[in-house]
Amino acid sequence: MRTGEPLPAVEQVLAALSTGVWHWSTGTGLVTLDAEAARLLGLPAEETVLTEAQTRARLHPVDWNEITGVIQLAVAERTLAEVRIRIMDERGRVVRVVRSRSKPSFDPVKRAYELIGTLQEVTEPAPGTPAGRRAVTGDWRRSREAFLLDAGRALAEARSTAEVLRVAAGLSMPGFTPDGLAVFGVEGDRLTVIGHHGQQPGEEAPFTQLSVRTDYPAAEVVRTGRAVYLSSPEKYQERYPLTWPLAAHFGRRSWAFLPLTVAGRTMGAWMAAFTYPVAFTPDERSVLTTVARMLAQALSRAGAAETQRELTDGLQRSMLPTLGEIPGMTLAARYIPTGGGLQVGGDWYDMIPLPRGGFALVIGDVQGHDVRAAGLMGQLRIALRAYASEGHRPDAVLSRASRFFYGLTHTDDSPRFATCFYVEVDPRTGVLETARAGHLDPTIRMPDGTVLLRSTTGGLPLGIDPDSDYPTSRLVLDPGETLMLCTDGLLETGGHDLETGWKRIRQTLETHTGTLEDLADTLVQAVLGPPSHHTTGPLADRREDDIALLLLSRAPDPDTPLTPSRPRRTLLTIAQSEPERVAEARHQLRDLLHDWPSPDQLDSAVLLLSELLTNVLVHTDADALMLAEITGPPGARRLRVEVTDPSDDLPHKRRPGELASSGRGLVLLDLLADGWGVDPRGEGKSIWFELFEGPRPGPN
Repeated sequence: MRTGEPLPAVEQVLAALSTGVWHWSTGTGLVTLDAEAARLLGLPAEETVLTEAQTRARLHPVDWNEITGVIQLAVAERTLAEVRIRIMDERGRVVRVVRSRSKPSFDPVKRAYELIGTLQEVTEPAPGTPAGRRAVTGDWRRSREAFLLDAGRALAEARSTAEVLRVAAGLSMPGFTPDGLAVFGVEGDRLTVIGHHGQQPGEEAPFTQLSVRTDYPAAEVVRTGRAVYLSSPEKYQERYPLTWPLAAHFGRRSWAFLPLTVAGRTMGAWMAAFTYPVAFTPDERSVLTTVARMLAQALSRAGAAETQRELTDGLQRSMLPTLGEIPGMTLAARYIPTGGGLQVGGDWYDMIPLPRGGFALVIGDVQGHDVRAAGLMGQLRIALRAYASEGHRPDAVLSRASRFFYGLTHTDDSPRFATCFYVEVDPRTGVLETARAGHLDPTIRMPDGTVLLRSTTGGLPLGIDPDSDYPTSRLVLDPGETLMLCTDGLLETGGHDLETGWKRIRQTLETHTGTLEDLADTLVQAVLGPPSHHTTGPLADRREDDIALLLLSRAPDPDTPLTPSRPRRTLLTIAQSEPERVAEARHQLRDLLHDWPSPDQLDSAVLLLSELLTNVLVHTDADALMLAEITGPPGARRLRVEVTDPSDDLPHKRRPGELASSGRGLVLLDLLADGWGVDPRGEGKSIWFELFEGPRPGPN
């Protein structure tokens, strides 16, 4: 061709290059082919018109599905649609592979696509060559679909922004995996970096607080809502010369910036950067676009959940009291809100100064995890404060509170109840006057780490019966001991029930050394921290319950050092109307003897205690008082158990026959105890027995 001659027609140029032209309208369902395009599809070399079904019959079925996805992606990105297509004959064999390039458009009124493009035969790359990652293969598509399913599931399960970013950083895309990731948000007219991966801490600083009008890919994505693909450093520098120096030192070779769009609004941008060249084929762009959509949805859900959690936490904590200073005592408290969503819990604790001196501790749990439960909790807490400030005793405080709560919750179709534990504390003596309304019993931790579950009398939860009675129990917190009150969330979280959850907490209480604040943190970590995930309970994992925790410690007596030989004791009253508490007495004695070396002696002690308590309940009309105490240094300790009653009738040793149902108590004392006796009191008597850890001491 000489200079000055007219250019040949486009049809001649395309024919010389063996390139066909085609037109496809989804509105009419017809595909128009020129002579070359018809030849490439295995038809006579003449212009022809085919239906979609006729065209589809000549293409590999997998490739036909690929064309649909690529067209939709190209319309969304306003780019060319490029795809490789395998042409099939009547026997299902591949005749040739052609490359199709087209410019699609979409008519929203007709909801139809219009495409005009070209077809050109290409040589299929051999497997194993650098170009072996072909855009159109069934194996690659199956890998892509499996990857997208796994990514979607992982992103859907992420509960916080940090978890979403961690999942995004761990995604291994089929055939190409980014080396660096960054998620940009928008605040006003500024870009923010929500999170990043693959960069050193602090390297994101130049990209924070960039204006959305900056000549930067992420800013352009936020402004336009369209993806930006940069397949080489040269393209990056040519298109964004002002901000290229900021990205140059990372050593990346390709970048993809995609919009994070939710409900039609662009909330930010996602950057995927690669240390090797990426051509960003339609398949690769399709994967990146799908991941960006899932990432946007996950970030939106996580942000909404975090906002709800902040609202829940703020609302709940605004209702919690400020703990004051207590002479001679230390107090620590924790509240952990419920697991997810706007589930405001009904757990609470309080500290109330009393008009006659001392103070009261209250802990409770209103049924439910919603705003109504939180509102009822606030009203109940105010009522308890009012009754306590009037000077009522613990039983009267709970009785009045139950009547108040009943009237508050039985005015609609969803009555509720609340558990509560109320204790008056005398800081000078350590005496605890308690009343319990369906709540968990308190726990005492002794200075040597021994943990006892203190059984107390109690009544129904508040709000069930307006005329409920709440009998009181008296405990003593000795110097160096710690009282623990908690709600059931501390025990049952993580798939545990009350029994297995108590074993987990008990182990923490027994082994912990440190301050009271450290102990509170350790208890919470044992339930919610990483170690708890390895010790899940026998039930389904449940983390939707909130947790309230109170710890009260009495300062050690400066005149009585905390030595291993320091006495430890337990005290329990068993009324005539409560014979079932004999079993509680046995449990408390076993807890007291948790480190006793002889199992036979432990069984003997429990048997003898059961006999003495049963004798009091059967042969007298009075209540029994049990006192068990361990004294002496390790290896030479002495256990002394006393059972006291107000009866003056002294026991007498008898010789029961084989079929006798009584009379064996003193015989067992003779056989099993290292020493025993009966001590008359001013009113009543005390029967006692002793067991020695080592050899029995000789007479003085």
